[in-house]
Amino acid sequence: MKKTMIKAALAGSMLFSGVFGQVVVTNAAAAKPAATTAPVVRDNLSSFGLKKDIELPVTVTAGGVSYTLEKIMIMETKSAAAQALIKKYGYWVDGKYFIWTKITIANKSGNIVEQNANNLSDKWRISFGDSSHLMLPITPVNTLGISNSKEALADWGLKSGEKLSTYQGFSYDGELKYLYIGAKYKNFSEYKDIVLKVK
Repeated sequence: MKKTMIKAALAGSMLFSGVFGQVVVTNAAAAKPAATTAPVVRDNLSSFGLKKDIELPVTVTAGGVSYTLEKIMIMETKSAAAQALIKKYGYWVDGKYFIWTKITIANKSGNIVEQNANNLSDKWRISFGDSSHLMLPITPVNTLGISNSKEALADWGLKSGEKLSTYQGFSYDGELKYLYIGAKYKNFSEYKDIVLKVK
């Protein structure tokens, strides 16, 4: 009876995240000897022939507003993983790729910083180097009107000193040449290469 209860407790303590391939085990497994923790999967860039120059997470800051790319997954739009997210959050994707990112935004500018109907200007950018195909964020219809959604970012606003960790989707139809991120706020900007351009 005790063995059955222990097995049930251990089975119930494991939580899986299919999109990023993470496995988390709660304290219910603490009775067993410590095992090697599985590495956190932060990207699948190598699956598309992209070799990172620096590891994620990567942060860029402009005028006190910082953008951190925590994780990035490239998916064929028609794939089951992409379709599950597209349907869940109500995305409209017309590109070949659906790009799913986990990000953190922090505001230390001394001002309220926002992106919504009152201020449409982008504060950050991700690029795979194909200038003929911009990678633009797409609006999740199912979280539209929810400011600072932690599931799928649409409208957001942060007072100075606040930060937000969330997810953001992109549609992309270009080539996967290299990868950089950039932040721009007022007259300040910063860019960082994650995958260098192949010469």
